[in-house]
Amino acid sequence: MFQPVSFFIGLRYSRSQNRSGFVSFITFFSIAGILLGVASLITVVSVMNGFEGELKKKILGLVPHVVMSEQSPEGKTLNMSDWQQQRAKLLTYPGVKAVTPFIESEALIQSPSTLQGVLVQGIIPEYETGHIINQHMVAGDLASLEDTPYSLVMGQALAHKLEVNVGDKVRLVIPNKTMFTPMGRVPVQRTFTLSAIFNVGSQIDDAVVYIHSKAGAKLLRRKGDGINQLRLYLNDAFYAGELAPRLTQDLPTYTFATWNESQGALFAAVSMEKNMMWLMLSLIVAVAAFNIVSALVMVVIDKQGEIGILQTLGLARAEIVKIFITQGMVNGLWGVILGSISGVLLTLNLNTLMSVTGINIFAPGYASQVLPIQLEGWNVAVIVFSALMMSFVATLYPAYRASKTQPAEVLRNE
Repeated sequence: MFQPVSFFIGLRYSRSQNRSGFVSFITFFSIAGILLGVASLITVVSVMNGFEGELKKKILGLVPHVVMSEQSPEGKTLNMSDWQQQRAKLLTYPGVKAVTPFIESEALIQSPSTLQGVLVQGIIPEYETGHIINQHMVAGDLASLEDTPYSLVMGQALAHKLEVNVGDKVRLVIPNKTMFTPMGRVPVQRTFTLSAIFNVGSQIDDAVVYIHSKAGAKLLRRKGDGINQLRLYLNDAFYAGELAPRLTQDLPTYTFATWNESQGALFAAVSMEKNMMWLMLSLIVAVAAFNIVSALVMVVIDKQGEIGILQTLGLARAEIVKIFITQGMVNGLWGVILGSISGVLLTLNLNTLMSVTGINIFAPGYASQVLPIQLEGWNVAVIVFSALMMSFVATLYPAYRASKTQPAEVLRNE
């Protein structure tokens, strides 16, 4: 099979056993370093992708992507008497998956054992069938809000703090709403029955409780069902930034707030952390790749006589460069291939290995004891390409130095 002479000689040098032990040592560790760096980068990035995916699922599955409300000149949220018509209109926009009405207020929830601040959301259960908490019910369901008057749904973490279970009574107190009694002005309060418990595994489990919107309207002294906001869930949460200006233009009397205003900083921090992990592990690959420089420089010094002979026989300087680029790239290619295979296998079997070895990196109260892993092909491709490019760049200086060899100087004493 025909091979260019520079490629043939470069492969021959890479397989040669006639080299010093120190050169072999550096070559081995450059390959091993690239292998470990690539494998680590694939594994860590896959785990980071998994955590980011879980965060998007749990945060953006709970937080409305866009919230529509009507504000008074004083900045108060007004009741939305025509929310059914507005809901039907919003569902016609492309990318809008669901629109649900709600009412919310800060409150205190009290059990026989303790008291805690929460966010109370009044909802209409028939519109919440696709809500993420319906998929994470521990006991009961959201439909119980319709069946039982003045019932309440809370997270398992909050139920543990309050030491209550389904069927127990709790008291909701609205501190910013008061009423007159023979004892004077007191906060509005009402006893509710705990009808269902959910466990999503996020901060909502101990911070939000759900009641029926009619009960919420009575508690907040509002007319009708009390609905004053609509929340929009989109097929792609990141489309909210484009949709909100369009909605503002079409419905100028309403205010639209996106999830970026409340959760944008969190996702920006996660993205920065992910980018920093990319940078740090890429530096490990870069350091390993540039060990190729040391090995090739020593090979160039060792092969000075042979380089001089090849030049005397008419081999051009460009071909000399190609010889040592080939030799260096063979080492880099071995490291990248073995690192990619090791990284993918480690990523796919990481939870099994942790289970077998008994390693547990989670706190006891964490919702899931399994690492969320999301292996993406394009990430692997970027890592492989980057590692190969680093290996290529590392070969340039030694190859250039080899091409500058002067045959007359080298062969003078041969």
